Amino acid sequence: MTDLAARLAADRLEVFGGFHPGPQDDLPDGTGTLLLLGPREPRFWPHVTAAPEFADGRPDPLDRWSARVITAIAEDTDAKPLFPFGGPPYHPFVAWALRSGRAWQSPVGLLVHDRAGLMVSYRGALALPERLNLPPAPPCPCETCHDQPCRAACPAAALGPAGYDLDACRRFLDTGAGRECMEAGCMVRRICPVSRGYGRRTAQSAFHMRAFHP
Repeated sequence: MTDLAARLAADRLEVFGGFHPGPQDDLPDGTGTLLLLGPREPRFWPHVTAAPEFADGRPDPLDRWSARVITAIAEDTDAKPLFPFGGPPYHPFVAWALRSGRAWQSPVGLLVHDRAGLMVSYRGALALPERLNLPPAPPCPCETCHDQPCRAACPAAALGPAGYDLDACRRFLDTGAGRECMEAGCMVRRICPVSRGYGRRTAQSAFHMRAFHP
């Protein structure tokens, strides 16, 4: 794991959790451990946007960067690369995240991660043949977040404990008041105390918001 962590860190990635698959899991034959990979902040975005995928003018530069880099890491580690994009069909990354013990359903329904908070994202996964020793699962940060500011943070009242109103969210993003969310990222995600300590760049959040709401 130490060597793999160093290899991932060179491309500003890190392990966001993992688990040992059972017979019920639809994974490549011979998988002993599945590791989920996410951005290593705070310098992920400058590293990625300096890559050739962001200079060639073609669509989906982040996904293409992820595919190239994680496939190369998989080849170096005798693993199989898996991605949350490229479907259908799509791999069940949300279910895998919950299986990892390092992500949970937050009070507003979004995934919350022990390190990334509500800013959690997965760039890919490695299906390794070895059964690696995995660290114990940490506690869910929401359990000690007494104020839980995410519950009332959405300025459009589109996302909260009652669920998510996609249409209301998109209508709000088209207004002047919605520019802050478009330019800095979803306010609910940003207000999470764990998210605030994660170090994700505003430019990266704006990139994802443009992809979500062109």
